[in-house]
Amino acid sequence: MRVAITGGAGFLGAELARRILAAGRLSPAGAPPAELGELVLLDLVEPPADLLADPRVRALVGDLDALTANLGPVDLVFHLAGVVSSAAESDFDLGMRTNLDTLRGLLETLRRQEGAPVLVFTSSLAVFGSDPALGPIGTVDDDTLPRPQSSYGVQKFIGEQLVADYTRKGFLRGRSVRLMTVAVRPGRPNAAASSFISSIIREPLAGLRAVCPVPPETPIAVSSPRRTLDGILAAAETADDRWGSRTAMNLPALTTTPRDMVAALASVAGPGPEALIDWAHDDGITAIVGSWPARFVTPRADALGLATEDTFEDVIRAYLAEHRVT
Repeated sequence: MRVAITGGAGFLGAELARRILAAGRLSPAGAPPAELGELVLLDLVEPPADLLADPRVRALVGDLDALTANLGPVDLVFHLAGVVSSAAESDFDLGMRTNLDTLRGLLETLRRQEGAPVLVFTSSLAVFGSDPALGPIGTVDDDTLPRPQSSYGVQKFIGEQLVADYTRKGFLRGRSVRLMTVAVRPGRPNAAASSFISSIIREPLAGLRAVCPVPPETPIAVSSPRRTLDGILAAAETADDRWGSRTAMNLPALTTTPRDMVAALASVAGPGPEALIDWAHDDGITAIVGSWPARFVTPRADALGLATEDTFEDVIRAYLAEHRVT
């Protein structure tokens, strides 16, 4: 079996690759388990060394449009590559090229191959937003109408619809999952509007200062990396009759606030790291993050056995267990 991950050198892409390699086999759309033959990682940069050392891994580095056009036959693709929220908002053309044009090119590549490969498209909670004419969005369920309030959210919603239509036409078997904000991410901050959600935990644990640009009481929907990966893999391996609608599936969310996150940090790590957080309001970040919903009811995901961590303390403990902090 040949599997591909776009964005395979990024944090989630690399962690997904490690899971797939450890399992050694997958069951695309509920098919009988098949042995992994080759895992293709496509990105602008090389993936981590531990992945390159595995003989089953092939790294394709460079322009994603060119790479996907020459991908060759695959059984399963995870499309994680994209420009994140603040970057897509500040550079409209970059967001459109990367989040829409690259996806369209990948869809056409898969359409041309024999059979109907399985495609998992990672969308975002940013497809939902508080329409200024309608007020706060409230609790989101599986049937809530997306009303994105950012270019990134619009691009992700259009991507969902493209995947659904290519699936309806029988060109591929698409599964779109809407990710919550993933926390805690290791490494450095990225250009996402939600990047601070990891920073206010990760940096203080490392003895570094961090900035929270939104009010302490801002409600936020989060999911740990491992629970997010559970959802992505479930989308790949669930049989068609259990997956159901071609509409994107919301993954489960843990609702919290920066104030509660900092309290959880103090509960797990003591009061020292908490003092390293600076509260400095940013109107632009607050406008984007504040438009996103924070409360979700997810019966489709629940029926597949997907769940969040029980508490944000558990999110922090999972991060500490997986990424040693000294």
